[in-house]
Amino acid sequence: MLRYQLFFQQTVFTPRSVRLSQSANRICNCSQRLYSTTAMSAKGSKVYITSLVPQNGVTLLKEAGCVISQWPQEDGVPREQFLKDVVGADALYCTLCQKIDKELLQAAGPQLKVVSTLSVGYDHIDVAECVKHNIRLGNTPDVLTKATAELGVTLLLTVSRNIEKAVYAVKSGEWSSWKSMWLCGSGLEYSTVGIVGMGRIGTTLLQMLQPFGVSRFLYSSKQGARELPVEAECVEFCTLLKESDFVIVCCSLTPETKDLFRAETFSQMKKTAIFINISRGAVVNQEDLYDSLKNKTILAAGLDVTTPEPLPTDSPLLSLDNCTILPHIGSATIKARSIMSELTAKNILAALEGKPMPAEIKL
Repeated sequence: MLRYQLFFQQTVFTPRSVRLSQSANRICNCSQRLYSTTAMSAKGSKVYITSLVPQNGVTLLKEAGCVISQWPQEDGVPREQFLKDVVGADALYCTLCQKIDKELLQAAGPQLKVVSTLSVGYDHIDVAECVKHNIRLGNTPDVLTKATAELGVTLLLTVSRNIEKAVYAVKSGEWSSWKSMWLCGSGLEYSTVGIVGMGRIGTTLLQMLQPFGVSRFLYSSKQGARELPVEAECVEFCTLLKESDFVIVCCSLTPETKDLFRAETFSQMKKTAIFINISRGAVVNQEDLYDSLKNKTILAAGLDVTTPEPLPTDSPLLSLDNCTILPHIGSATIKARSIMSELTAKNILAALEGKPMPAEIKL
């Protein structure tokens, strides 16, 4: 017997559906779907991939018999072309650079079963529209945790030790004789580090920073205090701002955290504070950050994420010598991206086969 994916959002069950109700414990999305026990096949399913991605994920899809259509450039498919190419797709393999909205989903057609993104964040996807059209969603949590935390440490050290300025000094010929106070920066030893958002990345970052001799770790989290692998104090957000020498943002982007860091927030921080953002660009009001850096309200900042991405070359932030900006490379290790590609493909195959996805976004 073939396995069927049953949608029962508006279905009235009769006594004959007892067998179905017994399967409800296996519902991945309990408000919408119910699965039986016989697997469907992904063979012949049309999968659209929005850019060049690590090949191992593509290989998995091909080996399963999927029919692949792929945009052949890393930059990602242009919007107008995307709307044409996605027509008839059963599955969509995307990155955070593509906007998956009502228009796109309607262009794809009613046969679209799954959208899987090569990212942890999914604010580029209209979740409500996916729910409306019974489309399952997958992402790639956990696998990029260490790479992103590692980048957070890198960015913190780059800013605090004036690495960008030092490299420029060598290349420009500014480097002359040794000077006792030239390019001196803030060390981590004996400092207070505040982490906003103590999830997977925040916890890993905490562990990575411990050997640097940090005196105090502070954190604020909507989940409140909990046991951590390194001693850290759960404090009010305002306390973290006032007492931290380094403020590192690792929280998710939600309506509550949008523009969390703005003029009011920066004014509560130490004038010697260094601000690091490895979460999402929209957590920061960039105009207020620019003013705070220019007016020396805080000492310096390092960003791996911005709004928009890519950041326009005429952005005022790029005119500052106390702001280091990277092009969203938090997960950019060969290993992490390869695992992400594989997980993105496995999410798609599981959905096409009517199975639980390895990393399904709960709708």
